[in-house]
Amino acid sequence: MLSKNRLKLIRQLSQKKFRQEKNLFVAEGEKVVHELLDSGWRANQIYTTDPLKNIPHTLVDQSELKKISNLSSVSSIIGVFHLPKYEFSYVNKGLSVALDSIADPGNLGTIIRLCDWFGIKNLFCSPNTVDCFNPKVVQSTMGSIARVQCHYVELLTLIDKCETKVYAATLDGSSLYKESFPTDGLLLMGSESHGINNELLAEIENRITIPTHSGGRGPESLNVASATAILLGEIFRSRAI
Repeated sequence: MLSKNRLKLIRQLSQKKFRQEKNLFVAEGEKVVHELLDSGWRANQIYTTDPLKNIPHTLVDQSELKKISNLSSVSSIIGVFHLPKYEFSYVNKGLSVALDSIADPGNLGTIIRLCDWFGIKNLFCSPNTVDCFNPKVVQSTMGSIARVQCHYVELLTLIDKCETKVYAATLDGSSLYKESFPTDGLLLMGSESHGINNELLAEIENRITIPTHSGGRGPESLNVASATAILLGEIFRSRAI
């Protein structure tokens, strides 16, 4: 049974300031919780309605899980995990993705899954991008948060220190399909509503876009997660040719 103090703590972890203060975050759902455990992440406590083999846990009923869940559809298992400590370096090999001002948890979660799919280990986020350990982000990664490191950095400094080619996804860039991409690089994505900050764009020469075929009658822009999927798919396709 959950004590009042424990219930209060877990509820507080829905807020970034308490996650940082307590050095804990919440993961919900069998897939996410087991992906984290299988990847060696340290659990503070696991709450479940069903007994688990070889995993320390606390049995609770569904009504108790509902009290600590951040989701409309409550899972049978919720884990409280310790926040990881990542080593950070501006010297980066391979392709990385950087995000400027992404506010939607679902978009960030999907982009983390995309990075995991394409083997991208490092994702750089502006300080005003939604926290990757927001419960909705963690849930939408479907476990990929266990394999992709999210670094919150000043993107101007990142671009300045980056020793690889930097690409900015913009509406006025050159066609993605005419570009030849190197093995090492940094792809910068901005929000659908505001795009990439002008101060950042001023530092980037290489701008690419996904050409539209709507004849000017389609949407003004693409969802950032959808655009990231198209861009990464083409970048890795071009490498395979």
